[in-house]
Amino acid sequence: MNFFMRLVICQLAPLKCDLTEPKTETAFFELYFKAVQTQSKKTLAKPNVRNIVVVEGVRIPFLLSGTSYKDLMPHDLARAALLGLLHRTNVPKDIVDYIIFGTVIQEVKTSNVAREAALGAGFSDKTPAHTVTMACISSNQAMTTAVGLIASGQCDVVVAGGVELMSDVPIRHSRKMRKMMLDLNKAKTIGQRLTLLSKFRLNFLTPELPAVAEFSTSETMGHSADRLAAAFGISRMEQDEYALRSHSLAKKAQDEGHLSDVVPFKVPGPCYDSRSLSKVIGLEEETWFLCSTHTGQCRFNALLSDTCSS
Repeated sequence: MNFFMRLVICQLAPLKCDLTEPKTETAFFELYFKAVQTQSKKTLAKPNVRNIVVVEGVRIPFLLSGTSYKDLMPHDLARAALLGLLHRTNVPKDIVDYIIFGTVIQEVKTSNVAREAALGAGFSDKTPAHTVTMACISSNQAMTTAVGLIASGQCDVVVAGGVELMSDVPIRHSRKMRKMMLDLNKAKTIGQRLTLLSKFRLNFLTPELPAVAEFSTSETMGHSADRLAAAFGISRMEQDEYALRSHSLAKKAQDEGHLSDVVPFKVPGPCYDSRSLSKVIGLEEETWFLCSTHTGQCRFNALLSDTCSS
């Protein structure tokens, strides 16, 4: 997933997820705080509502899964971005009232990744932190929650963001295998253990992979996207052109040095193998030409279809 951020006052800019781009891994944070109202002109529609602003947003480089981040855990990425935010803003840790993160696939060892990242970045264990999940808008939900905490007067300074690591998704034993392992743990005699082991079958070893489809509807993200495209009358060509435009602007921003939200991240490892990442990865010329060629092929198919039908 790719996230885009902008600095706004009193409102949040929506983060858009480009489904045509390859899966990436990164972490980013945005810092919210209460600003003192010094002008008579109101920036919010309702009176007596706290003026909430975004102070700063940073992230570490996006990477394809299975590459340089593959030996790390989600909280490692989140901690790196959080430290980058603190370094850039010089905000004291003790004035942060709350920390919230969004994530889609949770690491079982660090289910509350916000808490683990905060502790790893040196925040006090007295600073509350929690993690939310809501598919691809999990990080948006984290920011919305942050705004709510400030608007309600519960907090003045909140750090919100998101993290995702696709290099090490949780793969479980099958349900039958898990049940047997739990029963074996409860067995008190050798006879009970042998009885349980006699029921073992090879198909118990079949791994249980994370489902791509949504649990309740059995619908994948692609199916949902197709339904929305049909409902709003968005053609495939328009989607491809938008995707190409997205890549074009990202490449231009990278080439012109406008991606100021990216903070360098040194991947942990031996000194001879350490790598410092400071640019967005994934916009190589091969990717660029692939996107251009794909869109051109779609245009050719559309023209061919029109010619054959006329």
